[in-house]
Amino acid sequence: MHTRTWVKAITAGAAMCIGGPALVYYVSPTEEELFKKYNPDLQKRALETRQARQEEFEEFVTQLKEYSKSDKPIWAVQKEVERRNAEARTKKLREEQASVAAEIEKRRDEIRSSTK
Repeated sequence: MHTRTWVKAITAGAAMCIGGPALVYYVSPTEEELFKKYNPDLQKRALETRQARQEEFEEFVTQLKEYSKSDKPIWAVQKEVERRNAEARTKKLREEQASVAAEIEKRRDEIRSSTK
């Protein structure tokens, strides 16, 4: 009797461990089935943006691979890179503002010299 209980328990466990994922796989729709259920406008928009989304994803994966080469955690490396990029953008913006200010000052000088 004790053996029969064990056999039942093992059979039930195997049915759940194998049958559960199999049921989910059977019931889940494929990407193609989901896409066919889209509104035609959404289908058109999804097709138009597919290439851009794939490129963004590939870029993201490439960055993750680079970040994983470091000894630090990925999120720490990502924060450092974001900080460096923000500093670079700030520096570039300051340079652009300085060049615009220099151009404005140059034009003012030209106007002043032409009026004298």
